[in-house]
Amino acid sequence: MVLKMSTLFVRTLREDPADAEVTSHRLLVRAGYVRRVAPGIFTLLPMGLRVLRNVERVIRDEMDAIGGQELTFPALLPREPYEATGRWTEYGANLFRLKDRRGGDYLLGPTHEEMFTLAVKDFYSSYKDLPLTLYQIQTKYRDEARPRAGILRGREFLMKDSYSFDVDDDGLREAYQRHRSAYVKIFDRLGLDYVVCSAMSGAMGGSASEEFLAVCDIGEDTFVRCTNGDYAANVEAVTTPQIAALPLEGLPAARVVDTPDTPTIETLVDLFNQREDLRRDDRAWGAGDTLKNVMLMLTLPDGKREPLAVGVPGDREVDLRRLEAQVAPAEVAPMSEAEFQQHPALVKGYIGPGVLGEKGSSGIRYLVDPRVVDGTSWITGADQPGKHVMNLVAGRDFTPDGTVEAVRIQDGDLCPVDGGTLELARGIEIGHIFQLGRKYAKALGLTVLDQNGKAVTVTMGSYGIGVSRAIAVIAEQTADERGLCWPRELSPADVHVVAAGKTEEIKAGAAQLADALAATGLEVLLDDRKDVSPGVKFNDSELLGVPTIVVVGKRLADGMVEIRDRKTGEKEEIPVEGAAERIAAVIRAA
Repeated sequence: MVLKMSTLFVRTLREDPADAEVTSHRLLVRAGYVRRVAPGIFTLLPMGLRVLRNVERVIRDEMDAIGGQELTFPALLPREPYEATGRWTEYGANLFRLKDRRGGDYLLGPTHEEMFTLAVKDFYSSYKDLPLTLYQIQTKYRDEARPRAGILRGREFLMKDSYSFDVDDDGLREAYQRHRSAYVKIFDRLGLDYVVCSAMSGAMGGSASEEFLAVCDIGEDTFVRCTNGDYAANVEAVTTPQIAALPLEGLPAARVVDTPDTPTIETLVDLFNQREDLRRDDRAWGAGDTLKNVMLMLTLPDGKREPLAVGVPGDREVDLRRLEAQVAPAEVAPMSEAEFQQHPALVKGYIGPGVLGEKGSSGIRYLVDPRVVDGTSWITGADQPGKHVMNLVAGRDFTPDGTVEAVRIQDGDLCPVDGGTLELARGIEIGHIFQLGRKYAKALGLTVLDQNGKAVTVTMGSYGIGVSRAIAVIAEQTADERGLCWPRELSPADVHVVAAGKTEEIKAGAAQLADALAATGLEVLLDDRKDVSPGVKFNDSELLGVPTIVVVGKRLADGMVEIRDRKTGEKEEIPVEGAAERIAAVIRAA
């Protein structure tokens, strides 16, 4: 096939779009692959659609290889199944809700667990029907509060979601591993630099969960890698290495001390190090010796709000996004001044464990960092203006309601697996796999009869890939200062032929070479535009990013054409005689 740029529905731009924030957004618009319709909503133009179809082909290849069967559900869905699973409420403002002319409630599908579950329920009733894997590549809708970065974070996007159905947990684990292996093959074929990270299941529910993150400086996801080995995790899923409780015997009694004018941890530590009666003999006091209690508010899916206190060492900060992953589907925000005033037991700047927890006078639930184990001693608020308490011992003087992983992860934190150190990196989520278990099957009544004729609830896995997002991620990782640079398997064409001259001989020679290349089975992009200078055509060939560029120019008179490698910039002149076969052989070998 030969795509002629003289008739192809594409226009390249010299200037960056004004709203472009990231490289992929800028280049995909400039190269005529996508066009903005509204915030977070984009049209895929012919060149962009060709790349998308190639991504889909790779995904289908590997999904079919593990026995997946493709179907397609509607995007417009009824309320009732999502009500049954609780997600009509849990999704909150991210859900596009609408009513039909009869007043019935519908939604635009953000994900399709309910639909897959009900489809299997309608068709299957015996263990003999399982295991089963179904998948679709479908448009999803989420009302993002801040759509950004082009097609990286949109309100309408294409996603591959697949679901496994098994009788027991052993079958689920096997299905999960099959999907995991398929994902590795998919992302390898897409040419991505990625890591597989332990993750939180969040609103999806379930147990085991892993994210596939494309390594990228502009990524919204922060993950950690261990400097010693293979451990990687989303920061929300990082756990603190277990700390053994310390003996309570022989520890000094708690003591309330006057600490005027100490509004910050820094001023409090300075006071303790300056006062002779408070100094310690072995070392100076540090922020890590203090326990600060952060007051927050949870907003539940039904709109109700409730307070939460989180206690962390004074040298650490609370990561609201990380905390939110622990308390999902609730949302977290700092307690406002008005909300603070509703709890008279709280003394601002001097809040201690004494008033917190179910047994405290405030009645506010109190969760602490896992480092606050029994036997650890702390300087913290005394719940009185201008006073702190020292030598307050966890497990002796106070007992929190529980622990929570909420502190911001730092470079150098200990790895929970092998004791090495963690380093932070940024990434973009391109895939997520879950062992859902029986959450959706139970809510929607998906059961089968086992070998003994007993009804058992089916166990499920859920596996997603951001298909349209993958285009932007690949562009981010492969683009250079000249433009896009597609991996060969995803490129909109195999070879880009540039007619670099205005003579009829050059135009005819380029067209003949394009036809000869197409005859070998290659897909060819031919720049045959009239009244466009060779310089503009060269720039566009680099902007469009087809991996092999063939220039037919003045040297055609000498029987030569030039091959350029878009990625490396290497150039080679070859005889036009037999050029099509030689170029085809090089491309197929690559």
